[in-house]
Formats: sequence, structure tokens, C-alpha cells
Amino acid sequence: MIKSLYVRTVLVFVGVVIVSLILAFFLATKLYSNSIKSMGEEQLIESGKRIIMMIQNAPEAKTASTLREATGNIMLTPVFQVKIVDERGAVVKYSRGVDPNAQLPITSEQYEHVISGGIYRGVVDLHPRETHGSELMLIGLPFEFREQPYALFISPELNELFDIFRRVMLTVLLSVLAMGSLLILLASRFIVKPLQRLTRATKRMAQGDFGIVLQTKRKDELGVLTASFNEMAGSLRMLDQMRSDFVNNVAHEFQSPLTSITGFTKALRTKPMDEAGRRHYLTIIEEESQRLARLCSNLLRLSVLQQDRQPAHPASYRLDEQIRRIIIASEPQWSAKGIEFDLDMPDMTIYADEDSLDQVWHNLISNSVKFSKDNGTIGITLAERDGTAVVTVRDYGKGIPPEEHQHIFTPFYKVDKSRDYAVKGNGLGLSIVKRIVELHHGEISVASVPAKETAFTVTLPLQPDERRS
Repeated sequence: MIKSLYVRTVLVFVGVVIVSLILAFFLATKLYSNSIKSMGEEQLIESGKRIIMMIQNAPEAKTASTLREATGNIMLTPVFQVKIVDERGAVVKYSRGVDPNAQLPITSEQYEHVISGGIYRGVVDLHPRETHGSELMLIGLPFEFREQPYALFISPELNELFDIFRRVMLTVLLSVLAMGSLLILLASRFIVKPLQRLTRATKRMAQGDFGIVLQTKRKDELGVLTASFNEMAGSLRMLDQMRSDFVNNVAHEFQSPLTSITGFTKALRTKPMDEAGRRHYLTIIEEESQRLARLCSNLLRLSVLQQDRQPAHPASYRLDEQIRRIIIASEPQWSAKGIEFDLDMPDMTIYADEDSLDQVWHNLISNSVKFSKDNGTIGITLAERDGTAVVTVRDYGKGIPPEEHQHIFTPFYKVDKSRDYAVKGNGLGLSIVKRIVELHHGEISVASVPAKETAFTVTLPLQPDERRS
């Protein structure tokens, strides 16, 4: 079995070329034979007329009493076979051309047609008794000499001409086949070589090497394929890095509370302490356990959201009332810091999954409370724009540096690189928010001025877009 693309390409090309050349040979032979035949008939007629004029105008013709006497000293051209027949069917003159063994048989029908004044156009078989005779063109012309009717039959010696033509055609076509085969051997290597490079690179990628990059200057389909391969390798490289970072982040997030729980549990078991100290250690253990529970819950929530393709339970409800409810539910957090809310939210109805959006507003408001200054203000605006609801949550706290904007929605990413656990959070909240907004075919963006303010803007369609469903 032929498995190599290179061999297949060469064989297919050579096969196509051979079939094409065979068809071209027969087609060219047919076309040129017909053209030669058409041109030959006219030239034969003209040649026959010149022979007749030559006979009639010869000096011997003036004194000869018969055509035989008149043509006795005339040497007819050896290019043609010429036969002159009188009215009784007797051969007056016969020139055998270049082939002395050739015969020019004339049938009675051909003779009678010409002797009666007609012009004959047809073919004659030089060897009628053989299975594959040699057919030649035959022209018959009538003329008179001494008021006696005669028939002149003329046939060209075209066998050699056709043989030469066929040999030339075969030589040309075989040369084309040889040169074409040589060129396709070289061209196929040029075509297949990038595919071989891609195959080797794919095998390396299957073994976990995502750092491979293929260089190419081609602009054709193979160049596009190579560019697509590089894009795929880059995406896999990024996914592999994200997977590694994700594992490291999960390990880090779990390690810290587990270390605390283990340490304080050991202290409770081995160190003597009063009731107040014991309660303090138990409180820390409880808080760390709750942090682990929140982390597990958020990881599970993010995993489920990544698998979803649309909101779970969409329905129509009042968006402004939902946000007010979340603010009231968060009162213990913002009232402890003396934060006030500046609300601008007209009545607005939206078609969405209310439970999922609860988590969006809860995360955004909790983050604003967490990073706002004491006795500060949080502004929330709600507006309708081109069939969408635009919600902006703005706080006036520490802000986010511009270079961090593109990373804050990445799982486990924290602007605070020191991972200050005094500020509760595991870096999953904004990732969950972004995924929920995307499931609703919306957008979320951030604008921030460090040490001044931060604004998160969420844009959601008020009604489901049928084209997206």
C-alpha cells in the first residue's frame, strides 16, 4: 500500500499526464489529419489541373494523334501517383510516385463518375486484400484531348508525411512526459516538505512540547495552515500555562488555611491555655474552615458555569429592585465602615436568570465595600441604552493600576501580589461574574484611577436575542 503523500502525488501526476498525452495524441492526430485532408484535396485538384494543362500545352501534343503519344516524354511528378484512363477504361499513363510497388486501384464506379464529367473526392485502399490496408486520398478530374474524354486520377504520397507527423507528435509528447515527471518530482518535494514539518511538529506537540513555532514565508494554503498551527500551539501553550497557574493557585489557596488549621489544632492539643485563648484559636480555625468552604464552593460554581451555554432559569423581573435587595442584604458590611450609597436606578425590567445575577451584584458590591475608604460613598447607576441595561458600580477607594485591568477577571488573580488574607477573597469572584455576564450575552468592563476611584460597568440585553439562542 502506498502511504507516502509524496509518492501518491507523483504517481497521480504522472498518471494524469500519461492519460492526457494519449488523449492529446489521438485528438491532435484526428484534428490535423482532417485539416491535412481538407487542404490536400484542394491542392490535389490544383495539381491535377496543372498536370492536365501541362499535357495539353506540351509541344508533343500539337502533333500527337493520341494522348499516349502526347504524354510519352512527359515525366510526371514523383510526389503523386497519377493514373490517366481513356473512355474505354484503358490506362494511358501511370506514374507510381516514390513507391514503385504501390498500386492505384480505380473502381468502375469511380471511373464512370469522372469520365462522365464529374469530380471525384474520396479515398483508395492501396492493399485491399490486407486486413489493415493503407488508405490514401484520391481525386478524379475529367478532361478532353483531341475531343476525346479522359479521366485523371491523382493521389498524394502522404504515408511518409503522416508517419513523420506521428513520430514528431510522439517525440514531443514523450518529452513533455519526461520533463513533467522530473519537474513534479522536484515540485512535490517542495509541496510535501511543509507537511512533513507539520507532522513532526504535531508529534512533538502530542508529547507535551507546546513551545514549538514553525517559520514560513508562504502565503498559500500551506502558509495559512502553518500559521493556524502556530496559533493553535500558542493557545495550547497559554492553556498549559493557565493550567499550571491554576494548580499552583489552588494549592496555594488551600495550603494557607490548612496550615493555619493544622497549627492551631496542634496548639490546642499540646499547649496549656485558658478559656479565652482556646476560644480565640477555635475562632481562627472556624474562619479558616469557612474560607476553605467558600473556595470549594467558588471552584465548583466556576466549573459549572464553564460548562453552561445559557442561563439556567431566565425570567422577567425588576432589575432595580434586585440591586436594592442585594444592597440591603450587604448592610452589615457597609454599615460597619460607615459607607453610604448614591443610587440612580429608574424602574427597569429585564429577562435573565435572577439567581445568577444575584451573585454578580453581590460580588461587585462586596468588592466596592471591601476596597472603599471608611465613611466613603459607593455610587450605583442604572440606565437603558439601545435595548440594554447598563449598570455601573463605582467606589472611591485605592483603585486598580492600568496594567492590571486585563488580568483581574483571570481565576485566582489578585491585584495585591502579597495575597493579604486580611482582605477576604480568593480571586475567583470576578471570574465568576464575567462568566455569568457572558452567559447572558452581556459585557463587563473596568475603568479605574489609582488612589481615586474604580468603576465596573455591566451591560446586559433587556430581552433575549433570538439570533443568539
